[in-house]
Amino acid sequence: MTSTEVAQPPRRTSEAATRLLLLSVVYLVLLAWAVLWKLEVPWVGEAGMRVVKLVPFAATSSAGASTPFDVVVNVALFVPLGLYLGLLAPSWRWWRVAGVAAAVSLGLEVAQYVLAVGSSDLTDVVVNTAGALVGLGLLALVRRRHEERAAAVLTRRCAIATVLAVLACALVVASPVRYAAPEDVRCDRVTGRCGPPLEELEPRDALGLG
Repeated sequence: MTSTEVAQPPRRTSEAATRLLLLSVVYLVLLAWAVLWKLEVPWVGEAGMRVVKLVPFAATSSAGASTPFDVVVNVALFVPLGLYLGLLAPSWRWWRVAGVAAAVSLGLEVAQYVLAVGSSDLTDVVVNTAGALVGLGLLALVRRRHEERAAAVLTRRCAIATVLAVLACALVVASPVRYAAPEDVRCDRVTGRCGPPLEELEPRDALGLG
């Protein structure tokens, strides 16, 4: 075996780690964009639009109860985070992955509050952390099936999924259809009414199109 052949595995490992790191950065950028601005042009709200919901899942005086659709979406958004953390730090125990996922989710909730672009909901932290653990569980299943090839298999799949996600975001941005802001973005603390006043809407906005 030549010295060149001996040097190849470490180099390939380094290249794979670099690709994973780049993919994870792209994922985190898309995640922040989706969570904070729902794939719309970044904006900053007003102080009166800030909503904090500390009771998971249940309705409060300032925000409605979490819907099953919202829960499923938030879980799905964080599944890739569990995969990436498991691939980049294979020696981490599940509780460390859960801690990082909770920190990322909490950071996004704090950003929503600071920017006044959505409801800062403890429910999201709980279900996002669960989503990351689901991703870590999927990684464990793939490792059991593919053994030493698991990292290479998942890296390819993550690359494909990231490219598809970027294309999907591009289609959303290019689409002429715009949806009204989520109900938890504009909630009047006095009347309890959410959403922009009807008198300020154009006719097509009243149908949920922006």
